[in-house]
Amino acid sequence: MAETYESKVKSEMVDHLYRAILALETPEDCYRFFDDLCTVGEIQVMAQRWMVARMLQEGETFNAINEQTGVSSATITRVRKCLVYGADGYARMIDRVSRQEQEEKK
Repeated sequence: MAETYESKVKSEMVDHLYRAILALETPEDCYRFFDDLCTVGEIQVMAQRWMVARMLQEGETFNAINEQTGVSSATITRVRKCLVYGADGYARMIDRVSRQEQEEKK
């Protein structure tokens, strides 16, 4: 039986935010919601971290990731630490997105 995850940021306010995110249905919904919710810089940083996580899972080197994304080695190290010791959030979503992408190719 799977363990229940207890987040360090869990609160009623965060629950409301996550319910809103879970209600997004299309890429356009995502763009509109996150454009209103976040600054351009915040969205770019999240997108970079997501790309770094995917590249690390694919076995890319720190140098290759830095060259392709411009992300600092400190950020790459932080993302790697989350992949190895974190809450499995990156790994779960990478797996899910990879399966969706494979299904779309069929």
